[in-house]
Amino acid sequence: MDTRPIGVFDSGLGGLTAVRQLRRVLPGEDIVYFGDTGRVPYGSRGQDIIVQYARQDIRFLLSRDVKFIIAACGTVSSTYPPEEAARLPVPFTGVVGATARAAVDATHNRRIGIIGTAATVRSGSYAAVIRDMLPEVEIFAKACPMFVPLVENGYFNDGNPVAKLIIAEYLQELKDKGVDTLILGCTHYPLLKKLIGDFMGDEVRLVDSGKVTAQAAAAALEDLGLLNGKSSGGTARYFVSDTPENFAELGSIFLGEFAGGPVERIAIETY
Repeated sequence: MDTRPIGVFDSGLGGLTAVRQLRRVLPGEDIVYFGDTGRVPYGSRGQDIIVQYARQDIRFLLSRDVKFIIAACGTVSSTYPPEEAARLPVPFTGVVGATARAAVDATHNRRIGIIGTAATVRSGSYAAVIRDMLPEVEIFAKACPMFVPLVENGYFNDGNPVAKLIIAEYLQELKDKGVDTLILGCTHYPLLKKLIGDFMGDEVRLVDSGKVTAQAAAAALEDLGLLNGKSSGGTARYFVSDTPENFAELGSIFLGEFAGGPVERIAIETY
């Protein structure tokens, strides 16, 4: 039994979709969330900068005495060196492994689409893991750099004409390829899930990286004996690197019924 909190971080608010799922599957656990809202998005940055930011984010969470760290960010998960993650003093997981497994389990025609930030797609991380599991798969990857700004600025409501136009521009190619499974390879993207699903059609299964990562993390915490033993009453604290006002506006949409908890601005560059 371990009463320390679970640490979660993302480049912005998208990782709150993973927090929402964590609070659903582990309602008794305490959570510390950091969203690097002052430096979002990570996906358009170079590898060295992404790793530098990830190290600072991780050091901040470690300073809050977390027992487990989740990089709820496809860009970091695809870029942060696994050998460095293995040396951290607490267990660390990203979104790639569990999401790839879910996509392999979901596909019938073995044609899988992947959407993510430019850095995620460039890394080839999802494709490599999927091919290890399913060598005969056909993979079609597409960078969607405008999706994160859309979500961070609230352009994800049903019928939003700007979002619909951009979704069609990015995803028509994958639709034409006949994929039957589409990985939402960034935890911001579930906020666009309804619009993406409407465009791709009912026959395409959408794999929510935040949801499957939260489920996998819950299983890992149980296997490692790190759960705190409570079935309810878990708390959440939120930290951001820019003004908390935007969090207050959009956080409740990301978190749904799990909205609430103090929000504090920190100087992430000092970590």
